[in-house]
Amino acid sequence: MNLKIDHKSPVPLHIQAENLLRELIKQPEYIEGKLLPNEIELAKRLAISRSTLRLAINKLVYEELLIRKKGIGTKVASSKFSSKSKNWLSFSQEMKNRGIEVKNFELHVSWVVPDKAVSKFFNVDEDQKLLKLERLRGKKDDPFVYFISYFHPRIGLNGDEDFKRPLYEILEADYHVVADLSQEELDAMAANKFIADKLEINIGDPILSRKRFVFDQSGKPIEYNLGYYRAESFTYTVESRRDY
Repeated sequence: MNLKIDHKSPVPLHIQAENLLRELIKQPEYIEGKLLPNEIELAKRLAISRSTLRLAINKLVYEELLIRKKGIGTKVASSKFSSKSKNWLSFSQEMKNRGIEVKNFELHVSWVVPDKAVSKFFNVDEDQKLLKLERLRGKKDDPFVYFISYFHPRIGLNGDEDFKRPLYEILEADYHVVADLSQEELDAMAANKFIADKLEINIGDPILSRKRFVFDQSGKPIEYNLGYYRAESFTYTVESRRDY
């Protein structure tokens, strides 16, 4: 694509640059994940200053058309992953329903003594070790959520399960435990260093925190789940119906 600024035009340079960028990011290679040229190279090609170019880029970042990734560069933002409050299928199932293949970037299993909130939820001794499952997940080259799950010991999970399979499929098929009820808490927060490194964002960037409490058909707790989502990649939809 030919990127050319008209320096004789009455249209401000940063507006022209913005319009050119809007056309550039429609190109298939950028939609598919190719990084934009760096600011120095792009400013040179457009024959404008980096500060002028940055005004244009910042506008598209604000509109959530572009995202900056720490240590990587600027790329076209992926479509947001959306979850409905009435649809609490496992992450794998939600993504599968949208025709998106889930990728596990990291998967860690350990036995730990959790914090008091987790022990209280499961009504177990505070020194009781529980299975902890941590997963960095997303699509293709785009990790956007970090999950931490704890499970009640009565389920019988031993840590050798193939957690690349959908979680609730494992519980139901292998352990005859059916996830029946989910209660959730949502919170906006700033990313700490640990989460920022996992999600490839800056410390202090906004993220969505989702806490999920899962119960079986008899009302017994089975999973305590924490999810940390990159804000620009996730929308949570609440659907309500009025009772008459």
